[in-house]
Amino acid sequence: MAVALRYLWPLLLCSPCVLIQIPEEYEGHHVMEPPIITEQSPRRVVVFPTDDVSLKCEASGKPEVQFRWTRDGILFKPREELGMIVNQAPHSGSFSITGNSSNFAQSFQGTYRCFASNKLGTAMSHEIQLMAEGTPKWPKETVKPVEVEEGESVILPCHPPPSAEPLRIYWMNSKILHIKQDERVTMGQNGNLYFANVLTSDNHSDYICHAHFPGTRTIIQKEPIDLRVKATNSMMDRKPHLLFPTNSSSHLVALQGQPLVLECIAEGFPTPTIKWLRPSGPMPADRVTYQNHNKTLQLLNVGEEDDGEYRCLAENSLGSDRHAYYVTVEAAPYWLHKPQSHLYGPGETARLDCQVQGRPQPEVTWRINGIPVEELGKDQKYRIHHGALVLSNLQPSDTMVTQCEARNRHGLLLANAYIYVVELPAKILTPDNETYMAVQGSTAYLLCKAFGAPVPSVQWLDREGKTVLQDERFFPYTNGTLGIRDLQANDTGHYFCQAANDQSNVTIVANLQVKDATRIMQGPRSTIEKRGSRVMFTCQASFDPSLQHSTTWRRDALDLQELGDSDKYFIEDERLVIHSLDYSDQGNYSCVASTKLDMVESQAELLVVGSPGPVPQLELSDRHLLKQSQVRLSWSPADDHNAPIEKYDIEFEDKEMAPEKWYSLGKVPGNQTSTTLKLSPYVHYTFRVTAINKYGPGEPSPDSETVVTPEAAPEKNPVDVKGEGNETNNMIITWKPLRWMDWNAPQVQYRVQWRPQKMQGAWQEQIVSDPFLVVSNTSTFVPYEIKVQTVNSQGKGPEPQITIGYSGEDYPQAIPLLEPVKALNSSTVLVRWQSVDPAQVKGHLRGYNVTYWWEGSRRKHSKRHVHKGHVVVPANATSAILGGLQPYSSYRVEVQAFNGRGLGPASGMTFNTPEGVPGHPEALHLECQSNTSLLLHWQPPLSHNGVLTGYVLSYQPLNDGSKEQLSFDLPDPELRTHNLTNLSPRLRYRFQLQATTREGPGEAIIREGGTMALSGTPDFGNISAMAGENYSVVSWVPKEGQCNFGFQIWFKALGDEKLVTRLPPQYVSYNQSSYTQWDLQPDTDYEIQLLKEQVLLHQMAVKTNGTGRVRLPPAGFATEGWFIGFISAIVVLLLVLLILCFIKRSKGGKYSVKDKEDTQVDSEARPMKDETFGEYSDNEEKAFGSSQPSLNGDIKPLGSDDSLADYGGSVDVQFNEDGSFIGQYSGKKEKEAAGGNDSSGATSPVNPIGTLE
Repeated sequence: MAVALRYLWPLLLCSPCVLIQIPEEYEGHHVMEPPIITEQSPRRVVVFPTDDVSLKCEASGKPEVQFRWTRDGILFKPREELGMIVNQAPHSGSFSITGNSSNFAQSFQGTYRCFASNKLGTAMSHEIQLMAEGTPKWPKETVKPVEVEEGESVILPCHPPPSAEPLRIYWMNSKILHIKQDERVTMGQNGNLYFANVLTSDNHSDYICHAHFPGTRTIIQKEPIDLRVKATNSMMDRKPHLLFPTNSSSHLVALQGQPLVLECIAEGFPTPTIKWLRPSGPMPADRVTYQNHNKTLQLLNVGEEDDGEYRCLAENSLGSDRHAYYVTVEAAPYWLHKPQSHLYGPGETARLDCQVQGRPQPEVTWRINGIPVEELGKDQKYRIHHGALVLSNLQPSDTMVTQCEARNRHGLLLANAYIYVVELPAKILTPDNETYMAVQGSTAYLLCKAFGAPVPSVQWLDREGKTVLQDERFFPYTNGTLGIRDLQANDTGHYFCQAANDQSNVTIVANLQVKDATRIMQGPRSTIEKRGSRVMFTCQASFDPSLQHSTTWRRDALDLQELGDSDKYFIEDERLVIHSLDYSDQGNYSCVASTKLDMVESQAELLVVGSPGPVPQLELSDRHLLKQSQVRLSWSPADDHNAPIEKYDIEFEDKEMAPEKWYSLGKVPGNQTSTTLKLSPYVHYTFRVTAINKYGPGEPSPDSETVVTPEAAPEKNPVDVKGEGNETNNMIITWKPLRWMDWNAPQVQYRVQWRPQKMQGAWQEQIVSDPFLVVSNTSTFVPYEIKVQTVNSQGKGPEPQITIGYSGEDYPQAIPLLEPVKALNSSTVLVRWQSVDPAQVKGHLRGYNVTYWWEGSRRKHSKRHVHKGHVVVPANATSAILGGLQPYSSYRVEVQAFNGRGLGPASGMTFNTPEGVPGHPEALHLECQSNTSLLLHWQPPLSHNGVLTGYVLSYQPLNDGSKEQLSFDLPDPELRTHNLTNLSPRLRYRFQLQATTREGPGEAIIREGGTMALSGTPDFGNISAMAGENYSVVSWVPKEGQCNFGFQIWFKALGDEKLVTRLPPQYVSYNQSSYTQWDLQPDTDYEIQLLKEQVLLHQMAVKTNGTGRVRLPPAGFATEGWFIGFISAIVVLLLVLLILCFIKRSKGGKYSVKDKEDTQVDSEARPMKDETFGEYSDNEEKAFGSSQPSLNGDIKPLGSDDSLADYGGSVDVQFNEDGSFIGQYSGKKEKEAAGGNDSSGATSPVNPIGTLE
C-alpha cells in the first residue's frame, strides 16, 4: 500500500500538477532527460573589492547539457574574458572572477542569464544582477558651526555615501561615546540627528556621524559638527511642528509580506509627544511595534488589509501638528499555478498553465527553449489560451523546454517546464505473485504499478478473466492499484492485473488472504476514583488464530511500560491495575490489541477526585482599613481535583497569644476568591485559607504575612456571672473569663460590683484579674445584685447587666410530711408527701431524695442484707414512683428535702407490697418410665412472690396435627414429681409447668420429649470402663434425642466368691454419663452388667490393678460415712468457737445498743448459690450472735448532720416530665463501710436506683 501511494499515479501523463519522472525500476530502456536548472546564483549579487566573485549555473540532463551566458541580453563568453575561470565540472556552467582588486569587478557589472541545452531543449535561469561597489568615502566638505538659540530646534545632517547594501548610522562624540537619545533628541531613519529643542547642555563641538558598511566591513565618519547654543532668559513656548516629514501628507507603497516603517519627528517646547492613529480601523496589535520613543511605527508582514491612511499626531500643552501617510500595498509577482514538467505519449495534448498574481498585475510572457514565442515562426502546434500554452497532437519531435516569465515593477518570476514526448512499451513494475493479507471489514490495496508511453491501460480480472469492477466494493486508482473495501472472508483468492498500450501487453497475479479482524470484546470503562484508592481496567480481545498478536496498555498515547514505574502499575494481558491513585495518574488509558495487519484501541478516561489542593497564594490589601479593624484578603483559587470547591474556610493564628492554634473566621462560597474580614482589636493576625469540596478540606495555604490591629476598649463583658456561697457566711462571685481575642489589649481586668437586692445603697466594688471574687461576712442565704465589667488600658467595656446571686446556704430544717403509700401493682408503688415550707429550706430547694430498702418477706420473718435504693425528684414534685420492688415484701421509705448545702431531716414510713405471680419453676426433667408413661421432676421457682398454692401442668402432642392442650392443677405446693401415663408411644409432646399463688399462675418452664418407644432402644454404643486398684469408672455418651431413664449397674466378681465381697446393684440415671464403683478388690476380674427391670441392656468386663486380693475385715462403725462426717463437723464447730472468742476478747465486750440492733441482720445477706436463689429456709431465721461485728456498723445514717456535699458537693439533677429521676449526684462519698456487702454506702444518694432482693 505504501508503495502504491508513493506513486499516486505518476503515470497519469495528462495530469497537470504532478512532476513526472521515469521510474528507476523501468529497466532495459535508456531514456533521455531534458535539461533542468538545479542551482543558480541569487537574483542580486553585490561584490566589494577583494571579494571573490562567482556566478553559479548548474543543470542536469541526458545527454549532457551545454551552457551559455548573456549579459544585458548580449551573448557573453566567460572563457574568452580575462580574469575569469569557468568551472569544468560536469553539469556546471558556473564561472568566477579572480583578482578583484582596484574595482576590477566593476567592469563586469550587468544583468546575466544562463542557458542550459541538450537535444531535448533549453532551460533558462532567472536574471542575475551583478553589482560591484568600491571602497566607501565621505565626500569632502566644509562643515560650518551650527549656531542656535536655547529652546529652538535644529537638525544635524549626516548624508552618508550611497550603498547597495543597508548600512548603519551612529552619532558619537570624539570620545567614542554615543549621543544620548530621548524624546527630545532623536536620530531619524535618514541618519540626521533631530533636536526638538536645544539646551545649553547640548553645546558641543564634536557631533560626529559614523556610517558602518557591513559589506566592506568598514566604518567611516563625517567631519565633526560644532553645535553652539546661545543661552537666553526668555525661552518661548511653542506648539509642535513636524521636522520630518515636512509636509502635511505623503503617499507610500508597501510591499506585501515586507515590513512597513513610518516615521514622524517633531520640534516644539515643551518637547512634543507622538501618537499614531488609523482612521480606517484599529492597529493590528500583533504585528505593530513602536520604536524610537514612539516616533517610529513598524508594521510587520504587510498584507492587503493594511492599505489605507495612517496618522501621526505631535502634541504638547500649546497645540499639535499632524501628518497623514497614505499607504498603498502592492506585491511582487507570486504563483497561483506554476507550470510543471510532464511526459507525454504521441498524439496527446499538452497544456501548461502559468497563473500569477501581483500588484500591479504582472505581465506574463512565454518562451520555448529560451526564445520568446513572438520571435518564433507561426506554428499551429501551439497556442496561448488564457495565459496557458497548449500543444496538440504531440510527436517525439515536439519535445521542448518552455519558460513562463511574469514581471511587474516589483519583481520577476520564472519557471521552466518541459514537454517530453516518448514511446515506451508497457511494463508492470510491481513484482509478480505478491501475497497481500488484510482483515475482514478493512480495505485491501493490490498494487499494479505500470509504466509506458503512451500510458498503458490497467484492468483487474478474476480467475475467469472477468473484470472485478462489477462489485461496487472494488475500485481502481489511477496508478493501477485496486482497492477492495469492506473485505469479506470469500474475497480470499487470486486477482490478475493487466497493463497494455500500443506496444505491449503484460499481466501479473496478486494473491489476497482475508483474516479475521481483531476486536475488543470488552474494553476499559471511564471511571472516577478517589485519591489513594486503586482502579482496575480490563480488556478482552479476539484475534485471528493464524496471526501473532499482542495487547498493550497506553496512557495518553505512551506505552505504560515506558513509564518504568513497576510499583505503580500491575499489567497482565487483559488487566491493568493502578495502585495508590494520585492526581497525576488521571488521563486517558487505552487498551491496544494489534496484529501485523490491524490494530484496535479502546479508550477510557480516568478522573482522580479528592479534597482540593492547597490555596497557592494569599494577598492582603486595603491595609488602611486596619484602623477600623478590617482588612481585605485575596487568594488564588485552589485546584479542585475534579470536584467543585464548595467553600473556603478562613482561619487565623495569633503567634503571640496562642501559637500553633488556629481559629475560624468564617467560610465563603467556593466561587469567591476575596473577602473583607472583620477583625478584633489588638490581635496579631496570620491568615490561612483552606478549600473544601464534597470530599473534605484540602491542605491549608501558606501562612500570610502578619498584621496587627490597634488596641481598643473592651467590647464585651464576661458571661455566666454567678453568686453562690460555699459557706453560710460568704458569697463567691464567678464568671466565665473573656477569651484573649476579646481583650482588645495586652492585658485585661474585671471590675466587680455588688450590693444587697432591693437596697438602693452604694455599690461595693473591687478590680481583680482572676475570674472570681469571695465576698465574706454575709448573712445566710441573702440575695445580692452583681455586676462584672471588663477593663483594659484603653477603657471599660459596656455597662454590664445585673445578675442576682445568693450568699451561702445552710442545711434544710424542713421535714416532708408523708402520705400513705399507694400500691400500683405487686412491684410498683406511689410515694407522696406534702411540699415543705420554703423558709425552712435555708437555701434553694433543689429537690427531694427518696431512699427505700427491703426489710423482709411477708412469707417469712427473715431478714437479709439491705440494699438501699434512691430516687431524686425535682423541687416542684411531691411524689415518686418506686418500681422493681419484690412482691409480697415489707419496705421502708424515707424522704428528705435538699438544697445546695445538703440533705435535711428525713420522714419515714414502712409499707408492704401485695402478692404477685411466682417465677418459673426450676429444672424440669423428663424421665422415661415405659412406652406410655413419663415421670416429670422439677424444682420450685426461685421467686415465690407470695405463698405458693400449687402447680399447673399442661401438655400437647406436637406431630399429630392436633392443637388441643391438656391441662390440670397440682394443688400440692410441696410436690416435686408427677407421673404421666397413657401417652402415645409414637408422639412427641410439649410440656409446660407453672407455679401458682393466689394471684394466679406465673411464668412457665417448657420442655419437649417423648416416651421410651419414641427414643428407641437405649444406646450404650460409646460405653467404656477403666479401673484402678480398688475402683472402676464406667462412662458413656448419651444418645442425642434419647430420653432419660433409670437403670441398675452391677459389678460381679469372677472367680472365688468366698474371697470377694459381693457388691449390690446400684441405681443410675442415663443422663448421668458416668458411674464410679468403689470397694473393688485389686487384681480382680469383674463382669459389669447394665439392667433395667431385670432386662440386660449391656455387658462388659474389667480388671482392677494391684498385686493380689486382700480379704477385707467386716466393716465397723468407724468406717461408716456418717461417723466420719460427724467427727468433721465437731472439728469445724470448735474452730468457729475459737475464732469468736478471739474476736470478743479483742473487742473488750463493749457494744452499744445501736450496734446490737444493727447486728440483727438476716442471713439472706449472705451470698446464695444459684440453685437456692430466692429460697428462705427455717434456719435462716436464726440471727448472728451479738458478739459478731456488724456488717454495716460504720455506715453513717442519713440525717441532719449529713449533707449531699459529703457525696461530691454540688447537685446536678434532671427529671422526666413525670418527676422521675434521670440523673444522679456528681461525685462519690469518700466514707466506706467497715465491712460486709453494704460497702457501697447505703445512705448515699449515689447510684440512686439499687437492685432490691
